[in-house]
Formats: sequence, C-alpha cells, structure tokens
Amino acid sequence: MPTPYDPDKLADATLALLGAFEFDNGRAWKRHDFDVMDRLHAEGMISNPHNRNASVHLTPEGLTRAKALADAWFGASSPAH
Repeated sequence: MPTPYDPDKLADATLALLGAFEFDNGRAWKRHDFDVMDRLHAEGMISNPHNRNASVHLTPEGLTRAKALADAWFGASSPAH
C-alpha cells in the first residue's frame, strides 16, 4: 500500500534519525533506538517494546499523536523540516 506522505520528506526524516543515533563514526542501527522506544512506552504512546514481536502497537493516544505528527512533518502540503 503506498504511503500518503511525501517520499522525499520521509527519506530525509529517516536519514535524520540515522544521523541522530549514529555511533562508531557512521554506523547506525536499522531499528529505532531502544531508549527512544522505552520513552514512548513510558509516555503511554506504544506497547512494551521488550518482547519477541517485531512490532509494537500504538495506543489510542499514541496513534492520534503519531498521525498528527506524520501529517505535519510528511504531508504533501506541509513545509519541510
């Protein structure tokens, strides 16, 4: 299913996240940083990330906030960040 968001903005945001969490002079984990996931869990935005599943569930509050942020940051008509 194609995303309704601007692919250039998504690529830039992904690259920014990789840069924010790079270590060892340019290495970066393929998944999101554990501390960030723990913080989102503590804030009640996602289910517990420490399980065998490859995914987490967004809570109702987390889903609302995530969609609002995605629309603001990556929507085709939003300004680039």
